[in-house]
Amino acid sequence: MKSEVLILMGSDSDLPVMEEAANILKEFAIGFDMHISSAHRTPKATAELASGAAGRGIKVVIAGAGMAAHLAGVVAAETVLPVIAVPLPGGALNGVDALYAMVQMPGGIPVATMAIGKAGAKNAGLFAVQILSTLRPELVGKLEEYRVKMAEEVAAKDAELQGRLKAEG
Repeated sequence: MKSEVLILMGSDSDLPVMEEAANILKEFAIGFDMHISSAHRTPKATAELASGAAGRGIKVVIAGAGMAAHLAGVVAAETVLPVIAVPLPGGALNGVDALYAMVQMPGGIPVATMAIGKAGAKNAGLFAVQILSTLRPELVGKLEEYRVKMAEEVAAKDAELQGRLKAEG
Protein backbone atom coordinates (compact mmCIF):
# COMPACT_ATOMS: atom_id res chain seq x y z
CA MET A 1 0.00 0.00 0.00
CA LYS A 2 1.46 3.34 -1.07
CA SER A 3 1.89 5.88 1.71
CA GLU A 4 -0.31 8.96 1.42
CA VAL A 5 0.10 10.36 4.94
CA LEU A 6 3.26 11.22 6.82
CA ILE A 7 3.01 11.07 10.61
CA LEU A 8 5.78 12.88 12.46
CA MET A 9 6.47 13.17 16.16
CA GLY A 10 9.24 14.90 18.03
CA SER A 11 10.04 12.06 20.44
CA ASP A 12 9.44 8.36 20.97
CA SER A 13 7.45 9.28 24.08
CA ASP A 14 4.83 10.75 21.69
CA LEU A 15 4.13 7.37 20.08
CA PRO A 16 1.28 6.25 22.39
CA VAL A 17 -0.68 9.37 21.37
CA MET A 18 0.27 9.44 17.69
CA GLU A 19 -0.66 5.76 17.27
CA GLU A 20 -4.28 6.94 17.45
CA ALA A 21 -3.82 8.67 14.08
CA ALA A 22 -2.12 5.57 12.68
CA ASN A 23 -4.97 3.36 13.89
CA ILE A 24 -7.52 5.48 12.04
CA LEU A 25 -5.47 5.37 8.85
CA LYS A 26 -5.20 1.58 9.16
CA GLU A 27 -8.97 1.32 9.65
CA PHE A 28 -9.50 3.22 6.39
CA ALA A 29 -6.73 1.26 4.59
CA ILE A 30 -4.62 4.36 3.99
CA GLY A 31 -0.88 3.88 3.77
CA PHE A 32 1.34 6.03 5.95
CA ASP A 33 4.93 6.61 6.94
CA MET A 34 5.76 7.37 10.58
CA HIS A 35 8.96 9.01 11.81
CA ILE A 36 10.46 10.54 14.92
CA SER A 37 11.99 13.85 13.88
CA SER A 38 12.51 16.87 16.06
CA ALA A 39 12.19 20.46 14.88
CA HIS A 40 14.89 21.39 17.41
CA ARG A 41 17.19 18.37 17.71
CA THR A 42 17.15 17.19 14.06
CA PRO A 43 16.12 20.27 12.05
CA LYS A 44 17.82 19.23 8.80
CA ALA A 45 16.27 15.77 8.82
CA THR A 46 12.87 17.28 9.62
CA ALA A 47 13.19 19.76 6.74
CA GLU A 48 14.18 16.95 4.37
CA LEU A 49 11.24 14.77 5.42
CA ALA A 50 8.85 17.67 4.88
CA SER A 51 10.29 19.09 1.66
CA GLY A 52 10.51 15.68 0.01
CA ALA A 53 7.11 14.41 1.16
CA ALA A 54 5.12 15.36 -1.95
CA GLY A 55 7.75 13.75 -4.19
CA ARG A 56 7.27 10.51 -2.26
CA GLY A 57 3.51 10.56 -2.88
CA ILE A 58 2.51 11.99 0.50
CA LYS A 59 -0.65 14.10 0.36
CA VAL A 60 -1.16 15.05 4.05
CA VAL A 61 1.21 15.46 7.01
CA ILE A 62 0.24 14.93 10.65
CA ALA A 63 2.74 16.38 13.13
CA GLY A 64 2.53 15.81 16.88
CA ALA A 65 4.65 17.72 19.37
CA GLY A 66 4.54 19.00 22.90
CA MET A 67 5.78 22.00 24.83
CA ALA A 68 7.24 24.57 22.36
CA ALA A 69 5.65 22.46 19.59
CA HIS A 70 7.38 23.89 16.54
CA LEU A 71 7.29 20.66 14.53
CA ALA A 72 4.08 21.35 12.59
CA GLY A 73 5.14 24.92 11.80
CA VAL A 74 8.58 23.86 10.61
CA VAL A 75 6.99 21.19 8.42
CA ALA A 76 4.43 23.65 7.02
CA ALA A 77 7.24 26.05 6.13
CA GLU A 78 8.90 23.29 4.06
CA THR A 79 5.89 22.01 2.08
CA VAL A 80 2.62 23.18 0.56
CA LEU A 81 0.91 19.94 1.60
CA PRO A 82 -1.82 20.21 4.25
CA VAL A 83 -0.30 19.93 7.72
CA ILE A 84 -2.37 18.82 10.71
CA ALA A 85 -0.93 19.56 14.14
CA VAL A 86 -1.56 17.49 17.26
CA PRO A 87 -0.59 19.18 20.54
CA LEU A 88 0.74 16.61 22.95
CA PRO A 89 0.12 16.63 26.69
CA GLY A 90 3.00 17.06 29.07
CA GLY A 91 5.26 19.74 30.41
CA ALA A 92 4.30 22.36 32.96
CA LEU A 93 1.10 23.33 31.13
CA ASN A 94 -0.02 19.79 30.17
CA GLY A 95 -0.23 20.54 26.44
CA VAL A 96 -1.80 24.00 26.55
CA ASP A 97 1.58 25.50 25.63
CA ALA A 98 1.75 23.20 22.59
CA LEU A 99 -1.80 24.12 21.61
CA TYR A 100 -1.00 27.84 21.75
CA ALA A 101 2.19 27.36 19.74
CA MET A 102 0.30 25.50 17.02
CA VAL A 103 -2.72 27.77 16.67
CA GLN A 104 -0.60 30.93 16.53
CA MET A 105 0.95 30.30 13.11
CA PRO A 106 1.66 33.49 11.17
CA GLY A 107 -0.59 34.38 8.26
CA GLY A 108 0.54 32.60 5.11
CA ILE A 109 1.71 29.33 6.70
CA PRO A 110 -1.48 27.51 7.76
CA VAL A 111 -1.55 24.56 10.13
CA ALA A 112 -4.80 22.82 11.05
CA THR A 113 -4.73 22.18 14.80
CA MET A 114 -6.58 19.45 16.63
CA ALA A 115 -7.34 18.90 20.33
CA ILE A 116 -4.64 18.03 22.85
CA GLY A 117 -3.72 14.35 23.15
CA LYS A 118 -5.28 11.13 21.92
CA ALA A 119 -8.58 12.68 20.82
CA GLY A 120 -6.62 15.17 18.74
CA ALA A 121 -4.50 12.43 17.16
CA LYS A 122 -7.61 10.42 16.34
CA ASN A 123 -9.25 13.49 14.80
CA ALA A 124 -6.06 14.25 12.87
CA GLY A 125 -6.32 10.81 11.31
CA LEU A 126 -9.97 11.37 10.47
CA PHE A 127 -9.25 14.85 9.07
CA ALA A 128 -6.54 13.33 6.87
CA VAL A 129 -9.12 10.80 5.60
CA GLN A 130 -11.54 13.66 4.88
CA ILE A 131 -8.85 15.51 2.91
CA LEU A 132 -8.01 12.37 0.96
CA SER A 133 -11.71 11.77 0.27
CA THR A 134 -11.61 14.78 -2.07
CA LEU A 135 -9.24 12.72 -4.22
CA ARG A 136 -10.64 9.25 -3.47
CA PRO A 137 -14.46 9.25 -3.55
CA GLU A 138 -14.68 5.73 -2.09
CA LEU A 139 -13.52 7.20 1.23
CA VAL A 140 -16.69 9.30 1.49
CA GLY A 141 -18.82 6.18 1.94
CA LYS A 142 -16.35 4.76 4.45
CA LEU A 143 -16.49 7.99 6.46
CA GLU A 144 -20.29 7.88 6.44
CA GLU A 145 -20.20 4.23 7.61
CA TYR A 146 -17.75 5.18 10.37
CA ARG A 147 -20.16 7.81 11.69
CA VAL A 148 -23.10 5.41 11.55
CA LYS A 149 -21.04 2.88 13.51
CA MET A 150 -20.21 5.53 16.15
CA ALA A 151 -23.89 6.44 16.50
CA GLU A 152 -24.83 2.76 16.87
CA GLU A 153 -22.20 2.33 19.59
CA VAL A 154 -23.59 5.30 21.52
CA ALA A 155 -27.15 3.99 21.18
CA ALA A 156 -26.07 0.54 22.43
CA LYS A 157 -24.29 2.08 25.43
CA ASP A 158 -27.38 4.16 26.23
CA ALA A 159 -29.61 1.09 25.99
CA GLU A 160 -27.30 -0.73 28.40
CA LEU A 161 -27.39 2.22 30.81
CA GLN A 162 -31.18 2.44 30.64
CA GLY A 163 -31.45 -1.28 31.35
CA ARG A 164 -29.19 -0.97 34.39
CA LEU A 165 -31.10 2.05 35.71
CA LYS A 166 -34.41 0.27 35.25
CA ALA A 167 -33.10 -2.82 37.07
CA GLU A 168 -31.90 -0.66 39.97
CA GLY A 169 -35.05 1.29 39.89
